Order: sequence, then C-alpha cells, then structure tokens
Amino acid sequence: MADDLKLQLKQLIVETLNLCDIEPTEIGDDQPLFGAGLDLDSIDGLELALKLEKEFGIKIGSSEESRKALESVNILADYIRKHGRAD
Repeated sequence: MADDLKLQLKQLIVETLNLCDIEPTEIGDDQPLFGAGLDLDSIDGLELALKLEKEFGIKIGSSEESRKALESVNILADYIRKHGRAD
C-alpha cells in the first residue's frame, strides 16, 4: 500500500505541474522536489499543496511546514499518512 501511495503522489506531481518530459517512475522516492531535484519553485509548491489538500484532505499550514512536507515523495507520503487520508 505504501508503494501505491508513492506512485500516486508521483503521478499527481507530474499531472498537476504538467511535467511532460518526466515519467512518474523517474522520480526517486528520496529525490528532492525543490532545488537540485525536480527543480520545483514556490508557485509549483503552492499548486501542489492545493491539489494535495483536495486529494487527501490535508491542510499544510505554514510555508515552513510546506517546505518540510514537500521535501521528497517519501516525506510527503509520511505526512499524508499522519495528517490526511491515504486512500
């Protein structure tokens, strides 16, 4: 089930941010989503946070909390398990 959540998150990232040149399976579980990893920016983070709120019923409060939760797919999956509903 954990792997299903991670794959679902990778697909959501690619679809939400229109990352046409990246396949979900190419995103590493521990790969940074910002900076040297996928090179997402703050606007991408906001779009992703809004989509995650709708999909998983989570609310990422502060920008500090957002930076921590969106650090990698593994960390995001753990955050959703603790704060939302991982269907």
